Amino acid sequence: MAGDQVGALVVGFDLDMTLIDSRPGIAAVWDEVSARTGVPIDSELVVSRLGPPLAEEAANWFPEHQVPGVLTMYRELYPEIGVESALPLPGVAESLAAVHRAGGTVLVITAKYEPNARLHLEHLGLAVDELVGNAWAEEKGEVLRERGAAIYVGDHLGDIRAAKVADAVSVAVTTGPYAAEELSAAGADVVLRDLTGFPSWLAGHLAG
Repeated sequence: MAGDQVGALVVGFDLDMTLIDSRPGIAAVWDEVSARTGVPIDSELVVSRLGPPLAEEAANWFPEHQVPGVLTMYRELYPEIGVESALPLPGVAESLAAVHRAGGTVLVITAKYEPNARLHLEHLGLAVDELVGNAWAEEKGEVLRERGAAIYVGDHLGDIRAAKVADAVSVAVTTGPYAAEELSAAGADVVLRDLTGFPSWLAGHLAG
C-alpha cells in the first residue's frame, strides 16, 4: 500500500456528504427507528446536520439510558435500508483517481459505524485503500497523524479540526451543512464547491 512508504502521499477523506450523499438512506433508517419505538423523529432535520457521531444524534430524541439500544437497532437496520440509496457526490471517482495517479493512498475516516461505512464503499465500488470508522473531529486528527496524512477533505467543521490536529491541509467542500464562508472562517485552508475541483487543486498543490 502506498501509505506504507516513508514520505508517500496520504490523503484522507470524510465519507458522508464528502464522498457520498447518504441522506435518503439515513432518513429512512431513522424513520424506521421512529416507527419501531413510537418516538417522533424529524429525519429531515437529522440529515441536515450529518457529521457528529450517531450517539449524539440519538441523544436528541431519546433519554440517555435508551441510546445504546437505539444505536444497536439503527446499526442493524442500516445494511438493508440505508446503503443502496446512497450516491457518489460529483467528482468522487476522479478525485480518488487523482490521488492514486500521484502515487498516494486514499484513506477514508468517518464517524460512521465502520462495517456500515464499508458497505457503502463496496456497493459504490469506490477505490479506497484504507477505511477507519467510529472516529470524529480530533479523533480523526489522531488517525491522520498516525498515517502521516498530508491532506484531509471534509464537509464539516469537525473535519477542519481533524486536519489541524494532524497539521494536514484542510480542504473543505460545501456539499455538507456549511457554506463556504463558514468553512473559511473555521480555518479551512482550501474551500471547494464540491470534489469536481479537487483533482486540479491537488495537481497544483503537489506542483508547489
